[in-house]
Amino acid sequence: MATYPRIAVLSFPGNNCEVESLRAVKQAGMEAVFFKWNDSQEKLKDIDGYFVPGGFSYEDRGRSGMVAARDPLLTFLHEENERGKVIIGNCNGAQILVESGLIPLNQGLKMSLARNALNDQAVGFINEWVWITPTCKRDRCATSDWTGAMHLPIAHGEGRFTTKDKDVWEELKKNDQMVFSYCSAAGKVSEDPVVTPNGSAFAIAGICNPAGNVVALMPHPERTENGLPYFESMKRWIEGRKAGKKEMAGKKETSEQWEVGSRPPRPVEIFVGTIITNNEERTVEQAAHRLVPGLRLTQLKYLSPGKTKPEELLSRLSFFNPNKETALVRQGGTFYRWEINEKKLVPAQKSPLTEAVTLLRRDEPDTGAATLGKGSETGVCYICRGVKEQEILRREVLEVFANPHASTLERMS
Repeated sequence: MATYPRIAVLSFPGNNCEVESLRAVKQAGMEAVFFKWNDSQEKLKDIDGYFVPGGFSYEDRGRSGMVAARDPLLTFLHEENERGKVIIGNCNGAQILVESGLIPLNQGLKMSLARNALNDQAVGFINEWVWITPTCKRDRCATSDWTGAMHLPIAHGEGRFTTKDKDVWEELKKNDQMVFSYCSAAGKVSEDPVVTPNGSAFAIAGICNPAGNVVALMPHPERTENGLPYFESMKRWIEGRKAGKKEMAGKKETSEQWEVGSRPPRPVEIFVGTIITNNEERTVEQAAHRLVPGLRLTQLKYLSPGKTKPEELLSRLSFFNPNKETALVRQGGTFYRWEINEKKLVPAQKSPLTEAVTLLRRDEPDTGAATLGKGSETGVCYICRGVKEQEILRREVLEVFANPHASTLERMS
């Protein structure tokens, strides 16, 4: 009786590509097994490989892939990686693998799939067709055994491969881990925005881990018949490894320390909260609870205009919605409350930052600042209470709030 590789398609809340992923796995001659994030892991005991599909896991709260990457299921995938099992992530799946540290080096958070940007200008969500081509040896990774240019759709707001660690780029080049690149229809790789519309460094569309069994790709081969060679390559890789000796992947290493600098108050700072429950705030808090169970988190939108007066900004519905938001303004070290009916600032009873560890995340580039005018800054403010300072400032906790390869964190006072 013939046996086929069994592939588990993993589904987190918010994923939306499970159906086409299951179909693509079957069309390539493999058995597809649907697995929800909270199913019993007993269902995975005879699985040969894993496919993490696209979508918006946990609504991209915090940032794309951050919450799912800290789910216990990813701890299990780290163990499966050490056994040499194939793990493929497309789009949101790629973001989850990068955030989990499985990609690129299985040594902690070494890279980001950052917001799409060209020349420090926001691009926004991209939904179009692109061409990609393998830029590695055919047997380099589980899905690279094909040639030519493949026409695929992309649909993401955070797909820009980037890192601040120059050694990572050198390692990827040395190990031939930049396995897929954006290209023209003729197969010519280029960083030109017409070819690489999200600003990804070196026109990278996908990378693999050192052993080649883990692959992260931003385009969607599962959404078109053009992508069949991608999945057929996965099948051949698994069958070849099952017939021979299994390769063992490297074990996860601890990340280095993250030194968070202090941030002096700016002349004008606006802190915007919500009247109703902030679902992103609650989800980020729950992700952090896996590391610091007692954390009580308040998340605020942060705006620091260069020249525009805060009264003018808060009067614009495009910046502030009084039906669901509240606003505090700090000027000259004093906090004021915005009174919408009177359209004026009145002294606040107390600072929202009192008796807390407060962190400001600013994405790089700060694409939101352009709409506020020259000299402006924007970000997300995390006010942390309920746990000791040294617990908050641990690297693994800070990485819940920001990816150091796409953002900065500063401590506010």
